[in-house]
Amino acid sequence: MEDLMFELKRKIVHIGTIVFLIAYYFIELYFSKRTALFTLILALVALSLLEFIQIKFSVKIPLFYRLYRKNERYVFSGSIYLLIGMIISLAVFDFNIAATAILMMVFGDSASAIIGRMGKHRIPGIKVSLEGIIAEFIVDLAVGFIFLNNIPVILFMAIAATLVESLLAPIDDNLAVPLVAGFAGQTLMYLMKIFGA
Repeated sequence: MEDLMFELKRKIVHIGTIVFLIAYYFIELYFSKRTALFTLILALVALSLLEFIQIKFSVKIPLFYRLYRKNERYVFSGSIYLLIGMIISLAVFDFNIAATAILMMVFGDSASAIIGRMGKHRIPGIKVSLEGIIAEFIVDLAVGFIFLNNIPVILFMAIAATLVESLLAPIDDNLAVPLVAGFAGQTLMYLMKIFGA
């Protein structure tokens, strides 16, 4: 139960990172894409500096140090990779594709972690339970249907996000999910335009 509460606290902070996406949207709307990306890069630099201080000088950053896992205390945490994934996705992909991929990572990852911890059916070699994988896929589909109106692209992105989240344990999913899901969605969109689908 304590492990689940710890994960819930982490995921609440994780979901809070959509503030960066909202900020990006409005800065791009009222200023420019370049200014919006610069703002995210500024946030990345500031967060990297805080984490560097925490790692180098063993300083406990208020509020956040309690949310670090043991393996995150001496390396950059997932929030750094999340911002990097967000910046690359927003710079490279269409906004709707990038936003969908980022939100699949935020909400799908949260569903996978929380439901996965309670799941009973463990799959050897995979970091989450079958219940976590199913929860992630359903949430990824829901996110896709909210932001996109292209069923094949939604399905392709949800499958890509779920597979990356479930199978790529050594790679930080905060970076991998938005990039792989975004790439999958953008590629399929291009192919559909080329072949008139």
